[in-house]
Amino acid sequence: MCGIVAYVGNKQVVPLLLEGLKRLEYRGYDSAGVAVITSSGMKVQRAVGRVSVLESQIEKAPGFEGCTGIAHTRWATHGSPSVPNAHPHSHKTSDGYLVSLVHNGIIENYVSLRKWLEAKGHKFTSETDTEVIAVLIAEFYKGDLEAAVKAALREVTGAYAIAVICEREPHTLICARKGSPLIIGIADKSYVVASDASAIVSHTTQVITLDDYQVAKLCAGPNDKYNPVAEASGDTSGGGGPWKVDFKTTTIDDVPVTRDVQELEFDLAQIELGQFEHFMHKEIMEQPESIRTCLRGRIDLRDNRVVLGGLASFTRELVRARHFILTAQGTAFHAGLIGEYLLEDIAKVPARCHYASEFRYRNPIIEEGSITVAISQSGETADTLAALREAKDRGSLALGVVNVVGSSIARETDAGVYLHVGPEIGVASTKAFLGQVLVLTLISLYVGRRRYLSAEQLHNYLEELERLPDMVSKVLEQSDAIRTATEKCLDRNNWLFLGRGYHYPVAVEGALKLKELSYIHAEGMPAAEMKHGPIALIDKGMPVVFVATQGSQYDKVISNIEEVRARGGRVIAVATEGDTQITRYSESVFYVPHVSEALQPMLTVVPLQLVAYHAAVLRGHDVDKPRNLAKSVTVE
Repeated sequence: MCGIVAYVGNKQVVPLLLEGLKRLEYRGYDSAGVAVITSSGMKVQRAVGRVSVLESQIEKAPGFEGCTGIAHTRWATHGSPSVPNAHPHSHKTSDGYLVSLVHNGIIENYVSLRKWLEAKGHKFTSETDTEVIAVLIAEFYKGDLEAAVKAALREVTGAYAIAVICEREPHTLICARKGSPLIIGIADKSYVVASDASAIVSHTTQVITLDDYQVAKLCAGPNDKYNPVAEASGDTSGGGGPWKVDFKTTTIDDVPVTRDVQELEFDLAQIELGQFEHFMHKEIMEQPESIRTCLRGRIDLRDNRVVLGGLASFTRELVRARHFILTAQGTAFHAGLIGEYLLEDIAKVPARCHYASEFRYRNPIIEEGSITVAISQSGETADTLAALREAKDRGSLALGVVNVVGSSIARETDAGVYLHVGPEIGVASTKAFLGQVLVLTLISLYVGRRRYLSAEQLHNYLEELERLPDMVSKVLEQSDAIRTATEKCLDRNNWLFLGRGYHYPVAVEGALKLKELSYIHAEGMPAAEMKHGPIALIDKGMPVVFVATQGSQYDKVISNIEEVRARGGRVIAVATEGDTQITRYSESVFYVPHVSEALQPMLTVVPLQLVAYHAAVLRGHDVDKPRNLAKSVTVE
């Protein structure tokens, strides 16, 4: 969703802020803006559209020199995309100093707060909930920005990650969070703050992650008299004293807290395009290496075991589990559906996957022996985090399957397993989905071996997992053929994706990818469900994608294909290598290597990712930033 970048230190801030905003573009946004403390006071520039539009406007408006600033990319919630609604929002204090603020999240009680502030004589210029926080801070400001921010936050209800600056305190940056991620990077003579590590990693890999209701005061500047002219010219002496950097973290109620410094797990090269035109294509092609990284140290063929250090302390609870509850949203939910099959098939334990947004508002039955698994790439998905908290409050052991180290879900679970697939920049998840399914497979094998799975069965699975990266590479070699087949179907705006068993969730995921990227309407469902209504949609030339690998329900799927062909549908099949029969029923076939049925989804989803990618490129869409979508949904 929205992106925050902020900086206080000894460098010119505008190039740094714009670079950070560009690295956050993948999150989805419709407007952008910056605020900088200069030698002549606060300067603010906002624009609708891409960061490049903002950059062009700043180039035409000289005087943006300074070393303290904040920036933001906004995804409209309250109020349409417009310059008045764009961040930063600014307001003058009673003594005439300008306060500027950027905000991710939603303030639920902004209407009542706005009425109260208007009654006190404050004027509002936007439709947003965010402006209320800026005005509150200005109302409470009495010469101490940190105190004013805390006073304002004690009045608001909702979710927030904020960064705030004030003309009167030019070397101070205040940031705080509740329910929305915020990271503080510790660099040389400076601090850089962002809602995503991708905007920080080019400056430092040393970071602090704030918890809910925590506030950080970051100071970087001369010890004595402030000399903004000298600073703007690059003189870090400040015109009077040695440079000083300092920070402190407290709660909004002034209770001191200590935050540990962490090392970011990825480097700059991982968030650069390199030879690829799009991040999504890069991430699809990186999947063999992502699998190797995810598996590293986790399968031991010599001793025939799965090694999951993050779960070691809870092995007894896992073995005795009576029920697994998996909860997630979007693509992660589809991974959870596969996890449901895996846990029941391999570990022989009842499991059910729930949409987190539904689970959190139900009155779920959580019995003794229930284990909840929260699945999220970012570890910050608001609905999933809330569902996790609901399950924990009811006494469930909580596990996390996330990619981002130190994220909210990772911190709030009792234990968990990181994906370790590297940063994912493309909005449409690919390698993270594969990592989620792989980790859920490892958890199922870990529990299954301690329940009903024989040593020989486990060994066979582990051998296949070791070969999995090479198998995925083999599937990726068909990219050109997949592009050609996809191009033939782009005249149709309604597609079906069908599969049975493990491949029902794969079909749903394939349909989601096509919708997200190409804006083609698609539905994914169990193949047998087609006859109970959706078969009415099938007409001559309608593309119907079948996941039809050889397995326990292969003959049933062939029957479903025959039904589609009889009605003129155009059949595209994902099939097992060596299956010559399938070519008699399909116009196009993409092959995957033979592997155990439980592991097939990690192969069969790859051609569907490529179908969606090529469809979007051929239709001229922005693959990495699909319209209306955000990478990390941190508000309801």
